[in-house]
Amino acid sequence: MDERRLVRVSKYLAKHLRHQPERIGIELDEHGWVAVDELLSAAGSHGFPISRAELVRVVEDNDKQRYVIDADRIRASQGHSVAVDLDLPVAHPPAWLFHGTVARNLAGIRAEGLRPMNRHHVHLSVDRETAKRVGARRGRPVVLTVDAAGMHAAGHEFRVSANGVWLVDRVRPEFIRYPD
Repeated sequence: MDERRLVRVSKYLAKHLRHQPERIGIELDEHGWVAVDELLSAAGSHGFPISRAELVRVVEDNDKQRYVIDADRIRASQGHSVAVDLDLPVAHPPAWLFHGTVARNLAGIRAEGLRPMNRHHVHLSVDRETAKRVGARRGRPVVLTVDAAGMHAAGHEFRVSANGVWLVDRVRPEFIRYPD
């Protein structure tokens, strides 16, 4: 499978495993899982056939490990806008986490902090480089530093997805450090 096909399949999975499963007639269970055979059948029936080998390659080769296959089920690791409970345990975060954004969002972040927007959680990275790549998807990246230890001490709950993305309901402005 060439790189363009890999990206197309990954984006298709993101759309239907995170945001619009009903569009192709699949139903995610309460934890976001769907049977692999059901997904492949639905994709084919809706004009986007995916082979099992392509699916496995996208899951295994995705640089951000966005998807997880468990037995004969698949789900997105995080980033859902549809109602799912990923059933991730509360975890003790590292002292500092990072969030990538762009300059045009900074005024709102300074006023309201980081909010999940149309998703269930704010996504945080363990390193600046990952956060920089995330921010770069929308333009010139700005990396914010989040005082995760301070948030944890104040009672905020953190969870970590299978691919190492830290999830929190929101980040209040006082826990955010801005670059100079």
